[in-house]
Amino acid sequence: MSILLNKFIKEMRKLISKHALGNEMVSVFARPLTPEEAIGSPAHDDYPLLKGKERIMQAVFQNVKGHAYSDHTGNFSGSLSQVFNLPMDSNFHRALLIATANAALRKMGLIKKSCHCKDDDPVTCATYLKDTLLTFSPKRIGMIGHQPRLLEEVFRNFEFRICDRDPEKIDTIKSGVKVEDSGAYKEIVKWADLILATGTTLVNDTIDNFTGYVPIIFYGITISGAAKLLNLNHFCPLGR
Repeated sequence: MSILLNKFIKEMRKLISKHALGNEMVSVFARPLTPEEAIGSPAHDDYPLLKGKERIMQAVFQNVKGHAYSDHTGNFSGSLSQVFNLPMDSNFHRALLIATANAALRKMGLIKKSCHCKDDDPVTCATYLKDTLLTFSPKRIGMIGHQPRLLEEVFRNFEFRICDRDPEKIDTIKSGVKVEDSGAYKEIVKWADLILATGTTLVNDTIDNFTGYVPIIFYGITISGAAKLLNLNHFCPLGR
């Protein structure tokens, strides 16, 4: 288990104990959302959700919803304690835990956004990215994970490299630059002034690979709760 995921789980367990939720049989249900439920009807059709590569896990905790991306989804119903005692041995279990944490943290009032944006929000979201990146004064940005609208914004303003885990994207040209294999991260984190990484690195448990080199900003709703508890830079202006 990655160091950051382990820290996040420990912090969540403290909160569960503090709010006396661990001993209660709280109903938790998670299921993979359809693309339409998750992202609505955006103008572009190149998002991973619409390509079928990933789905959003939705957890419902005391009538509050929480989301997390995953390529391994399924259903679950049980208590909050059961969720946080699952073995972190698969993307399904990690996504279930993270989606549940996002819902629980929103219920506790510690985060305000726990669900994915919809329709044309991804286009609008990207327009906020430049100003966020400029606060770090970068010249070279390493992008971990392909989010098309964010990549277009990075392309217009910075020198960049990008890597992704999807075999169908590797060696393709996106915004004028070849998408590199995920193994290229070792070079990218040394080359870049700033890393812009998908929050799903928490789900696939690779998050530690990208920290400790240069400043890093995680994007997307998945890492919303972890970013709050672990004080990570987070970009998700239009999460719901």
